[in-house]
Amino acid sequence: MKGLVFLGEGKMEFRDFPDPTPGPDEVVVRIKSSGMCGSDLNHLNEPKRREDQIVIEGHEPCGIIEEVGSAVRPWEARAGDRVMVYHYDGCRTCSNCRTGWMQNCDHTRIAFGGNSHGAHAPFMKVPAHTIIKLPEQLSFNAGAAVGCGSGTAYAALKRVNLVADETIAIFGQGPVGLSCTVFAKAFGARVIALDVGEERLEMAKKFGADFVINPMKDDPVQAIRDLTRGGLGADKAIECSSNAVARDQALQAIKQWGTTCLVGVHGSMQFECNELITKQKNLVGSLTFNKNLQDECAGFVAERGIDLDSLFTHQFQLDDAVEAYALFEQRKIGKGVFVFD
Repeated sequence: MKGLVFLGEGKMEFRDFPDPTPGPDEVVVRIKSSGMCGSDLNHLNEPKRREDQIVIEGHEPCGIIEEVGSAVRPWEARAGDRVMVYHYDGCRTCSNCRTGWMQNCDHTRIAFGGNSHGAHAPFMKVPAHTIIKLPEQLSFNAGAAVGCGSGTAYAALKRVNLVADETIAIFGQGPVGLSCTVFAKAFGARVIALDVGEERLEMAKKFGADFVINPMKDDPVQAIRDLTRGGLGADKAIECSSNAVARDQALQAIKQWGTTCLVGVHGSMQFECNELITKQKNLVGSLTFNKNLQDECAGFVAERGIDLDSLFTHQFQLDDAVEAYALFEQRKIGKGVFVFD
């Protein structure tokens, strides 16, 4: 089979790989949708990779089980099941792994599409325990979204314990931020969406944002305070852009005892400690989700009829990957996905 690999320094190519065969506790998934994620660009633009670091990319897999290993029990997986993949594995014995947080494994963190083969290929071999059933109501594209970007948004809202009578400010309206907007509205909250791109702000309004703010045009902290009772600020904030200035603003824009969650990875943050200490604010981080939260997110989307398919602005064939990632890096598309026949 043909798989897409990143070589570092902005270079990628297709390589031939053997069709995978499952080991005793593994399954092979026929990929139907493989999402593009902003973190892919970090992989693409890393320093040049050694040969032993090169793997098939893609960490938002969704498809149909093609083959199961000899030790896989029928209630775990069967050929023909529609499934998502939890895109991490680990030692399976440390406290993080035992609670489903394999991305925080104490010993051997494996990330499919990062340091182990991913989903930008027709087939993907994974441990059976990483399989999560895809609700019948959801498309393969929606399942791919839940598998990283949208699942990350859902987990972040859970992390800040968002409830229906609260106002939340969501900084950055890329795929994760838009998912935060969609889910926060489904939670019943009042949503203030922020982005420097007018097209993304229009999408945020389409997905239910009550107010939109462009920080290039207005002081975002003051604008958020002006929209909240008594000018006290938002109850919660989620920062999805990894921008140091936006991170500081997301902390300033919440009220006393409020909570800001950082979701965008990489980058730095500088803030006035008294803002955190004297106003007794909470600053937390959230890294993707565990297996149970991925399953819960998919169920939430299915039960409430949330249209995650609308998050995808472009669909591509895998053969068009070079063009697709070029457009993605230039921000000429929103959320993209590779679809397979």
